[in-house]
Amino acid sequence: MRRRDILAQSATGLAALSQLLGAKTTGGLPGMPTRPPTAKRVIYLFQSGGPSQFETFDYKPNLEKLAGTNLPESVRQGQRLTGMSSQQVNFPVVPSRFALKQRGRSGAWVSDLLPHTAAIADDLCFVKSLHTEAINHDPAVTFFQTGSQIAGRPSMGAWAAYGLGAETEDLPAFVVMISPGGGGGGQPLYDRLWGSGFLPTRYQGVKFRSVGDPVLYLTDPAGFSKEKRRTYLDSLNQLNQMKLEEAGDPEIATRIAQYEMAFRMQSSVPELVDLKQESAATLKLYGEDATKPGSFAYNCLMARRLAERGVRFIQLYHRDWDHHGGLVKGMPNRCKETDQPAAALITDLKQRGMLDDTLVVWGGEFGRTVYCQGVLTKEEYGRDHHPRCFSIWMAGGGIAPGVSYGETDDYSYNIVKDPVHVHDLQATILHCLGVDHTKLTYRFQGRYFRLTDVHGNVVKGILRGAKG
Repeated sequence: MRRRDILAQSATGLAALSQLLGAKTTGGLPGMPTRPPTAKRVIYLFQSGGPSQFETFDYKPNLEKLAGTNLPESVRQGQRLTGMSSQQVNFPVVPSRFALKQRGRSGAWVSDLLPHTAAIADDLCFVKSLHTEAINHDPAVTFFQTGSQIAGRPSMGAWAAYGLGAETEDLPAFVVMISPGGGGGGQPLYDRLWGSGFLPTRYQGVKFRSVGDPVLYLTDPAGFSKEKRRTYLDSLNQLNQMKLEEAGDPEIATRIAQYEMAFRMQSSVPELVDLKQESAATLKLYGEDATKPGSFAYNCLMARRLAERGVRFIQLYHRDWDHHGGLVKGMPNRCKETDQPAAALITDLKQRGMLDDTLVVWGGEFGRTVYCQGVLTKEEYGRDHHPRCFSIWMAGGGIAPGVSYGETDDYSYNIVKDPVHVHDLQATILHCLGVDHTKLTYRFQGRYFRLTDVHGNVVKGILRGAKG
């Protein structure tokens, strides 16, 4: 017999299996949450490619006077460069072509490229001192989603689903949607980014598609009625249950649960995607693409509908923010695609009384350099990857509104106040969900793993009610 079979059939193995199977879709783990949550759910608007902080939220007035000058070595301090700009002889400083202005009572700096975001600035918390360890896209995105630059760890949504479960049995606890951006497509996004890693696969994200059935195999084949589907699943589940009792493999329990989830989704998903229930005013709020499947506007509206129905973690990816060149043309397009829908989501949640217990996060995997990548011209410029400092915003779910947290130097190259590491952000998101990030663990290959590895501190300065 294999060792895993022996363990599964031993008292210890059965106890562990019993604990795992007790983590029902609606329940989560015993003892979770570990504290009263301020957020029941998370909607993460991930902007894949690395939006520039200069053209969005980090205003640097002195750059106009420094335009075209070489970035001082005292600022760069020999820090790592990508292979795309490491051979440059000069690193000319380039200010934003687009104006940033202070908005609302909070005076937060927001670009003219984001007028709808500017209008809700007082509802947002801008974190300007994010920093990461990865300098290239795939490890940087992987780091944000899983807490590790190396592929194979569970994603943040999978951890949330594992620890807390969902508030519904009719939809997955973790749902993913992708919008392509209107440019060249951007960096690839792999399914492992919302995978469950070494957690049972029932906790992986379910990707909703923009073409055909939102979820694969949702529609029964011709001539196969719902009654026949139910009879078929009952018989199949009996066989799976027999195998589960024999082998004790948790993945068999996952298979049973997912078959049942798929059956329920045959009813819940068509109702979910039926936008006839939405008012004309709501559709107008999200913009002209609100009824276009696959657009960021449609996905934002779907995110609100998923949140209403008890989905725990909703991850939206919008691609094509990678502006090594052509930023003057590309940046306005990405902002136009995302600005109104993201702001509409906040407004819609607020109007429905859901923002207080829904945490919304907007941001990418790193920022961009103050210097121009390649040749700086009067018409165009580009910026390289910059992991040392960048900006995101957060809203709702226990996060303090109208706050700008953290500061960067005059070149937005280094952090000078209140740095926030990726693991700190992850710890804070879990904190809002009521979870102590050090206690949400899973034993695998002889050690206990967690989303934040052995790092991470809750960023108390951005929490609602924080002092100072």
